[in-house]
Amino acid sequence: MEVTRRQFFKVCAAGMGGSSVALMGFSPTNALAEVRTYKLARATETRNTCPYCSVSCGILMYSLGDKAKNAKAEIIHIEGDPDHPINRGTLCPKGAALLDFVHSPNRLRHPEVREAGSNEWKRISWDEAFSRVAKLMKEDRDANFIARNADGATVNRWLSTGFLAASASSNESGYITHKFVRSLGAVAFDNQARV
Repeated sequence: MEVTRRQFFKVCAAGMGGSSVALMGFSPTNALAEVRTYKLARATETRNTCPYCSVSCGILMYSLGDKAKNAKAEIIHIEGDPDHPINRGTLCPKGAALLDFVHSPNRLRHPEVREAGSNEWKRISWDEAFSRVAKLMKEDRDANFIARNADGATVNRWLSTGFLAASASSNESGYITHKFVRSLGAVAFDNQARV
C-alpha cells in the first residue's frame, strides 16, 4: 500500500486529534476509579549493605511476614537507600537485581564441604563449619608458624594461610578483622574489593 505525503499527514492529524480528545476527558468508555494499597504499606523495612563490590551501597529491604517468633519473613522488594551517603538511593544493575539473587534456587544457603579425594559436596551444620575452620587454622598455624627468622629476630609470621575479607563490611568490622588476622601472624591478607 502506497501512502502519499498528504495521506500521511491526514492520518497523523486524525491520530493527534483523537488522542487530544481523550486527554481532554472525553473517553469512549467509562473510567473506573480504583484505590490500590501501596505494596510496601505493611512491609518491614530493613537497612543493609549491597554484597557485591567494595562501593558498599546502602539498600532498603522490605519483607512481609506475621512477625511471629521463629517465622521467616519473605523479602518482596529491594531498593537503594536514599539516606545512604555513598549511593544516595542509586544502585548499579547488579544491585538493582538483588531480589533475584535473594530468591534464586541456585543460591547456597548452608555450608558444604568436599572431603579430600571426593568429588561430591556434603551439607554440614554451621557449628560444624566454624569448628572445622578453627581446627584446621590452628593445626596449620601450629605446624607453620615462624617465631624467629634466620638472624634470630622475632618476626611472628604465619605464611601458609591467607585471608580474604568481605568488601561490603563497614570500616569498624574491617578494622577488627584486620587486627584479628594480623594478631595470628598472617601476612597474606587482602580485601575482596581488590580482586
